[in-house]
Amino acid sequence: MNTTTTPRGVRNNNPGNIDRTSVAWQGEDRSATAVARERRFCVFTTPEAGFRALAKTLLTYQRKHGLRTVKEIINRWAPPVENNTAAYAHRVADEVGVGGTEIISLNRPVTLFRLARAIARHENGRLYWDDAVIERGVTEALQ
Repeated sequence: MNTTTTPRGVRNNNPGNIDRTSVAWQGEDRSATAVARERRFCVFTTPEAGFRALAKTLLTYQRKHGLRTVKEIINRWAPPVENNTAAYAHRVADEVGVGGTEIISLNRPVTLFRLARAIARHENGRLYWDDAVIERGVTEALQ
């Protein structure tokens, strides 16, 4: 894989481009090499671990912060100071198959799967992972 043209999220097994924090994710590579190569974003050992972290974050948005619509979720995921959040939310909602302000339940595996897949596609310009990889990560997040 050509690292100069491969999106960061693919190189890092981080389909949602999750920022690194002081708390390590399950499956996150915190080695000196990974941290030196990527200062801001998490590096995961597998794409499934990256999708698990993406799905866990989305579940936290809904369960802890009460975000119930794609528009609310994407506004937090990709804040307007860094992104065209309205366009992002519209594209993701279309892919999930809901309206941007329609209430969704991420406890439904199919909804969480569709949202995680749509975010990964948007963050990386296209979808680089097959559905089985995404499903394994989402399933782990729901356990």
